[in-house]
Amino acid sequence: MSGPSPDSAAANYAANVAHNYGAPPITLVKGQGTHVWDASGKRYLDFASGIAVNAVGHAHPHWVKRVTEQAGKLVHVSNLYRNEPQGELAQALARRCGPGRVIFCNSGAEANEGLLKLARLHGQRKAGAEGACIGVVVAEKAFHGRTFGGMSATPQEKIQKGFRPLLSGFTAAPLNDLAAWDKAIDAKTTAAVLIESIQGEGGVNPATPEFLRGVEQLCRARNVLFMIDEIQCGIGRTGKFFAYEHAGVKPDAIAMAKGLGGGFPIGAIWMAPPHDDLFQAGSHGTTFGGGPLAATAGLAVLEILEAEQLVAKVAERSVAWHAELRKLVELRPDLVKEVRGAGYMVGVILHVDPLPVVAALREAGLLTAPAGGVAVRLLPPLNASPEELAEVVAILRQVLGGWKAA
Repeated sequence: MSGPSPDSAAANYAANVAHNYGAPPITLVKGQGTHVWDASGKRYLDFASGIAVNAVGHAHPHWVKRVTEQAGKLVHVSNLYRNEPQGELAQALARRCGPGRVIFCNSGAEANEGLLKLARLHGQRKAGAEGACIGVVVAEKAFHGRTFGGMSATPQEKIQKGFRPLLSGFTAAPLNDLAAWDKAIDAKTTAAVLIESIQGEGGVNPATPEFLRGVEQLCRARNVLFMIDEIQCGIGRTGKFFAYEHAGVKPDAIAMAKGLGGGFPIGAIWMAPPHDDLFQAGSHGTTFGGGPLAATAGLAVLEILEAEQLVAKVAERSVAWHAELRKLVELRPDLVKEVRGAGYMVGVILHVDPLPVVAALREAGLLTAPAGGVAVRLLPPLNASPEELAEVVAILRQVLGGWKAA
């Protein structure tokens, strides 16, 4: 019996998969390191990394070994019982975040939902009554997920359209405009702020260190939770374990996901004292969050980051890479506005729609992701080599250098 044809996945998608995504252009069947292969056998450099998920690349031997061994030992028990990997991963994250407690979940959207529930509990404690202090200040162009709480915290029409009325209590202010945040954060009615250290979906927009430090000071003065969304920019992607570390701030709570599992679904929130006791038995839960298989995947990622010193390598290697990428502005100033980001989270900001450019790069053998209607997003695995970074620059120069403006 012959195997499925290269077109079987496309046919199955067309007939059976909902159309909430556009029709995928290719079918990927294999990954190894920084490369993936499609059903026709074509190889690509994967600098989308599953949208910042494949932090240690595809099929890393240590990750595969740890997850395979755990799959043969214990996969799921629910949170009615303890499992060893969950406790070990919580301890490992607490060592990086600081004293506090961790709640596990399955995705970034769920992690942000947990933060929004934490904000409600803090507001209740702060005001002494439920519903009196529910305000959350977010940044314009933010993206915090597609659940109802996440959508409500995401001030983008394309995300919110068709789903109103949304949850109340959210106020949007411009990123890096501290004066606007000073006005938006009310000492009586604001429970929390929620900020991405670097906006991903919004167009790779970094929060400046001065802005983050200023917002932190406002939060401390007004008893407002300082909550950081590190879902896309965390887990070593910027050359620090968390991107907020570049600013020297200390959040009250952190959402993380994506790269933490190295490809296996996982999310987590960390909460600092005295806020880590706000969740009590029965106030939050999840069937799958923190299961032994997911937690083992997270532990494997952290073990690889340490053993291969990947965070330090990102910090070191990204300097020269960014310098070469910035030369794209000189090559095609009519196409490329600027290059921004940090470490291995980079946006090549264009004067034109990025979607055709992303498609052309794919044809040239490079997978990237669009962002914010303005950017080609580069999110390589953290173990991408200097040679692979240079190859990506060469592909970009080839595609952009030959681009014919409309």
